[in-house]
Amino acid sequence: MANIVFIGVSLDGYIADKDGGLEFLQCIPNPEHDELGFPEFMASIDALLMGRNTYETILSFGGEWPYSKPVFVLSNSLTSLPEHLKGKGELIISGSVEEVTQQLNQQGFTNLYIDGGKLIQSFLKLDMIDELVISKIPILLGGGTSLFGDLQSHLMFEHVSTEVLLNAIVQSHYKRIR
Repeated sequence: MANIVFIGVSLDGYIADKDGGLEFLQCIPNPEHDELGFPEFMASIDALLMGRNTYETILSFGGEWPYSKPVFVLSNSLTSLPEHLKGKGELIISGSVEEVTQQLNQQGFTNLYIDGGKLIQSFLKLDMIDELVISKIPILLGGGTSLFGDLQSHLMFEHVSTEVLLNAIVQSHYKRIR
């Protein structure tokens, strides 16, 4: 079982700018529309667990729903999904991070893609992240939503691999040392 983060971040560690914007993720020209390892990553997971803010951000993009795997939105305030997403494997789930993860694992979802700043920080505080795949975009935002928050103790990870994508983005994969 693994809880895995796959995320883009600025050089100064932000996953969104001061206004919550994600435009910086597209600042590197990508004329071939390279998907930067995302399809291979998606093939390795069973489901996504995302926070409400991330879910609402993805909805705001409009267009086709980008996920073919089941998506579980962790929220204590959402009560329903948009009509166009019903029946596509998206479910609202509530509870503590530990309870929700255990429930999903018992349902056979053992490799979870954890997405959303607050949710990732919650998992890290509980030492429940097993792998990090971080794509560093060569831009300084000077503020915004930080990927990492305060921790009670150090969490050590081992380096698995690093590659340079589009001659600019540095994507590194780490596994938690337990």
